[in-house]
Amino acid sequence: MAPTDLPHPRFARCYLRLAGTAERRGAAEHRRRLLAGLTGTVLELGAGQGLNFAHYPHGVAEVVAIEPEPTLRAAAEAAAHRAPVPVRVLAGVADDLPAGDDTARAVVASLVLCSVPDQARALDEIRRVLRPDGELRFYEHVIAQSQPTRMILQGLDKSRLWPTLAGGCHPARDTVAAIERAGFTIDSIERFGFAPSRIQPPIPHVLGVARPR
Repeated sequence: MAPTDLPHPRFARCYLRLAGTAERRGAAEHRRRLLAGLTGTVLELGAGQGLNFAHYPHGVAEVVAIEPEPTLRAAAEAAAHRAPVPVRVLAGVADDLPAGDDTARAVVASLVLCSVPDQARALDEIRRVLRPDGELRFYEHVIAQSQPTRMILQGLDKSRLWPTLAGGCHPARDTVAAIERAGFTIDSIERFGFAPSRIQPPIPHVLGVARPR
């Protein structure tokens, strides 16, 4: 096991089983839109089992995919062989990314900023590895702006049960505000509700682009 491993084996196995439903219900299209038009070297933060890999456009020279969970990383390594662009899968954590300063044309954060231990530190690391003309592409679920969904998500977050069961996920984070506090300007953003399965209510999601100020 690598020193940067953050094992959540039960969550990982569950996610591997259930992710296909979310992809068919619209997540795959969200990923395609998230990655459209990217070029050059891309760093993907929290790549999971590599569901983004199939959607990278041919203008991307290389994807450096960071994943700390060993079970998901093994699945990502298999997915990398099927990707239309070169993909390297590395062990690593969000608050100490294994990449040099100003090396990435883009950083992709896809359903991961809810679960990083220190969101501000992770965003500082993203700024460090991004080129001055680079961009952050983000696809995240976020705190609701209206009640009663906002109160429900806050209750789940404070319960400790949900973060424990869901691999460290914090459903009440205001990730867009955190991105702006970290020194990014939001270029574009779309807010929408999305239900990953038929038994779940729609949860607020965002899809957008930000650039370092």
